[in-house]
Amino acid sequence: MAEPARTLTVGEIARINSEHLLKTSLRSADLLFVFGTRDGVVERIDAAYSLWHRGYCRWLLVSGGMTPGSDLSECRTIKDGLVSRGVPADLILEEHRATNTGENVIFSLPVIEAKIGLSKIRSVICLGNFWTSRRYPMTLHRHWPDPEKMLVVVNHYDTPNVLWHTNPELCSRVLSEWDKIEPYKAKGFIAEWP
Repeated sequence: MAEPARTLTVGEIARINSEHLLKTSLRSADLLFVFGTRDGVVERIDAAYSLWHRGYCRWLLVSGGMTPGSDLSECRTIKDGLVSRGVPADLILEEHRATNTGENVIFSLPVIEAKIGLSKIRSVICLGNFWTSRRYPMTLHRHWPDPEKMLVVVNHYDTPNVLWHTNPELCSRVLSEWDKIEPYKAKGFIAEWP
């Protein structure tokens, strides 16, 4: 089990909770943007299916390239799981090359444009890992500022989200992502959001 990179104060935990591990209100969106993953694939599929089934989106975009040790892209694995649960395949847009969050967005925009038209998308729900949280919509906002962005996260750890700092491995992941925010903003990889 990983050790946290540093000891956190109550104030630091509160700041990370309020600035990075955000919760947004949720309403129906034009598109659900499913960021690929190697971890918690079933949880990601379940969450995406649940959002579609409950009417929170019409279109789904799944983005993710090859995972080491697998013959299938993250996109293919997640799409297959969604279709097996009942999501019509023709409602799922596919991007199979991305190896990071920036590529998820950059490579997916032409796919969205070709199938739906970027200008027709007014709202997007970002779906990804709990520990990455705010960086998903920040990356999307950098490259596609127009639509409203909402955020839904999944956590495949047994530790509840509010206790992330008590699990050394989950804490390490949250801190790693938190530490990327300012450098990534400085490099222009992400934009301030909300």
